[in-house]
Amino acid sequence: MIIRTLILTQTFFCLQNPSSEITAFKLGIPYLYVVSGTTMDCQYRHLLANWIFLGLTASTTMHLCWSRFLTDQLMKIQVVNEVNKDFVIEALRSIAELITYGDQHDAAYFEFFMEKQVMGELVRILRISRTVIVSLQLLQTMSIVIQNLKNEHSIYYMFSNEHINHLITYSFDFRNEELLSYYISFLRAISGKLNKNTISLLVKTHNEEVVSFPLYVEAVRFAFHEESMIRTAVRALTLNVYHVGDEAVNKFVASDPHADYFSNLVKFFREQCINLDKLVTASKCLAPDTSGSILSAVDEIEDNLYYFSDVISAGIPDIGRLITELMLNVLIFPSIVPSLRMEVVKDSDTVIGTTTSLYLLCCILRIVKIKDLANIVAAVLLCDIETFVPRSEAKLNGFMANHDMSHENQDSENGGFSSDSDGQSIRVLIPNISNSLNSDPEEQPYHGSKYSALREALLSYITTGDDVQVSGSLSMLATLLQTKELEESMLDALGILPQRKQQKKLLLQALVGEGSAEEQLFSSENIVKDEIGSEMDCYIQKLKEQYGLLCVCKEVTVSPRIQRLQVLDALVSLFCRSNISAETLWDGGWLLRQLLPYSEADFNSHHLKLLKDSFHSCTSSILDETKGTWPDLLIMVLCDEWRKCKRTIEASSPRKEPKSMLLPSHKSLSEELTSGESSFASGERLFEIVKVFVLLHQLHIFSVGKVLPDQPLIHPTVDVMETSRAKRAGVDSLGPKPSIELRLVDAVPCRIAFERGKERHFHFLTISVGISGWLILADELPVRPSFGVVRVVAPLGGCNPRIDEKHMRWLHLRIRPSSFPYIDAAKHTAHAKVKSKALVDGRWTLAFRDEDSCKAAFSMIVEELKLLSNEVERRVKPMLDIERTVDTSTK
Repeated sequence: MIIRTLILTQTFFCLQNPSSEITAFKLGIPYLYVVSGTTMDCQYRHLLANWIFLGLTASTTMHLCWSRFLTDQLMKIQVVNEVNKDFVIEALRSIAELITYGDQHDAAYFEFFMEKQVMGELVRILRISRTVIVSLQLLQTMSIVIQNLKNEHSIYYMFSNEHINHLITYSFDFRNEELLSYYISFLRAISGKLNKNTISLLVKTHNEEVVSFPLYVEAVRFAFHEESMIRTAVRALTLNVYHVGDEAVNKFVASDPHADYFSNLVKFFREQCINLDKLVTASKCLAPDTSGSILSAVDEIEDNLYYFSDVISAGIPDIGRLITELMLNVLIFPSIVPSLRMEVVKDSDTVIGTTTSLYLLCCILRIVKIKDLANIVAAVLLCDIETFVPRSEAKLNGFMANHDMSHENQDSENGGFSSDSDGQSIRVLIPNISNSLNSDPEEQPYHGSKYSALREALLSYITTGDDVQVSGSLSMLATLLQTKELEESMLDALGILPQRKQQKKLLLQALVGEGSAEEQLFSSENIVKDEIGSEMDCYIQKLKEQYGLLCVCKEVTVSPRIQRLQVLDALVSLFCRSNISAETLWDGGWLLRQLLPYSEADFNSHHLKLLKDSFHSCTSSILDETKGTWPDLLIMVLCDEWRKCKRTIEASSPRKEPKSMLLPSHKSLSEELTSGESSFASGERLFEIVKVFVLLHQLHIFSVGKVLPDQPLIHPTVDVMETSRAKRAGVDSLGPKPSIELRLVDAVPCRIAFERGKERHFHFLTISVGISGWLILADELPVRPSFGVVRVVAPLGGCNPRIDEKHMRWLHLRIRPSSFPYIDAAKHTAHAKVKSKALVDGRWTLAFRDEDSCKAAFSMIVEELKLLSNEVERRVKPMLDIERTVDTSTK
């Protein structure tokens, strides 16, 4: 009774207030809308009133009647204008709610909408509309309805009779950005309901072949829109289409002209790569910080590659082959490969810089999992970069070169390619590799000669390149090593097949009784020339037949042992370089650990001697640091970096992502200081030296077949001697703290001003305990002579005591922080934000009563510094003896 009274009251209000355009009241779910004024026939108002008065409150009956009313009213509209647009908009919203409610609760609703052909009526409303807002509401209504449909029959009805296709192909005014967004959402909602049954309702076929697919065709028109959200939605739609698995549709999207989408996609990707290279180049020219822009560009590039990967995962062979050909012909051959040589000169907008090229190759191999693509890239690395020349006399893959260029001058323009990569055929000459390797491979230089293979150029970067080039080359080799799609024989030809895989393969062949595998297994060379030669022939043939590359190969079956020795020589040479950062050397250590997981015959005495020499050179630097600015931190840093290095080189994958090579290297603290060497510059040097020392130490251990210990070999601490100044002063190993009392042993009275014009009197004392030392300023206790209260404490290490030359009673001290902000590649950005405030050395100038007092204080500092340094050297001494460490690790 209460509900009926409420309904009567609201209905009476609606009927008596025609001024409001649309009024609604809620009766269960969904809403019941009452239209007032001239937009509603009087008979329907009286009909609705009679229903309510008669007590017909069943929601289904009323909702169906209301649906019939809305449909009838829409059918009477001849044109949608400013007068009736509000009614139309509300009617569309009501229909959306009713359809959604009916789909999930009562099939009678859809029977009614099918009877009234509501979809056709909505298409008609769109055509007679003169306002954009109605188009917006219609697209939004359809998106909501399609997304919320659960019943299969409802979806079939929505997609049948070409009504959806009429909406898709309608000529909307996409100059309205909001309208475009709603339209793309509408298309994406449709794609979310696609399966092998529903997709057939949206395509037109002839002779069992798809001839029209408006949803796909209209969507890809916006694939390269400037708005990233629209591009993302279109890509999601295309993936929904590809993953349906309909053969006829797959054939349609892979055929001309629709295959142009993939060609444009790869060209769009190439432009993104070129833009990234410009940002990387700008960062090297001391431009303002471009790290943010580079990372944004990198994210877009990797998103594109993951999209390629998702497309390939749909399992459409034609599209997989098409993407492979386009990636090679549009990007890799013309823009990336020419940049992989030493001292390349970029004189074309389509050639990408060396660093960016190495990064792109790493990402392509890591993300785009195509076997042919990976193996062809590996085969190209065994080719001579200078022999890529256009051939005007050859017509391959339907393309004819437009002009002739000789081998001597073609590379000056575009690395052997014209700027239009789609119109060229390429000829590749692979030199007689064995002729260049007749001499001892340990003495082969890698200087990126004009006719060297690309693989040798990568090794050249390792041995002679700068830090970025070394990092890029190591990342490239590590990526190849971890690419599962790469044939093991190709890895062997590149010289980076891990020995454990080689032994496993030969053992398998020996067990099944293949050829001379048993002899190879126990031979010194362990080579499989025939297998490598056959694999190379296969991919050389593919380069010729599928990618328009005429390859002349004199000999590629060089012993993999020689190739492996070249890689080992390059890595060992890297570890002997002093101008490469420790972070990059660790990357090289990881790669060597992968190639030599156990003691390896190829890692010969010459390699061990080079590593030992480099280690001994680093040992002298460690000894210098025991007398340097941070001796009290040396042992802690050694232990910490030992664990980090062990974790790094024993990891299953490199710790750094390839994109790290693109980021501008942060300025070291020492480079930002204007005069003199600060304690922070010394700290950075300490970390670099320790990292290199630890790496060389661990490389030597595992190269001789020993197990890396979890902790470095460090002597334990010893008890403080009774005669030490610390013991006599009453200071324990925890050190002095402000406000504690101590005995003023050998303390020297002095004056110091921490603020201008405010001089204070203290007793100065220096104390060392083990590997720690302190400078102490204490107030003498009046009631207890020879005792004092600690007021100020500073680190002893790095204080650099100096008596003023003009004022012999003045003693100058540098006061460094008690701890050093650890330099870590992953944290240097955050560290850079605070270092300008935190990293500042202090200065003390102590004034003594006479010159003898000043000299006594100076001598006390020197004495305690020597004790501290000797203790640090004593504790690290076992690590300086590499043979002793090896013996200990064996035990």
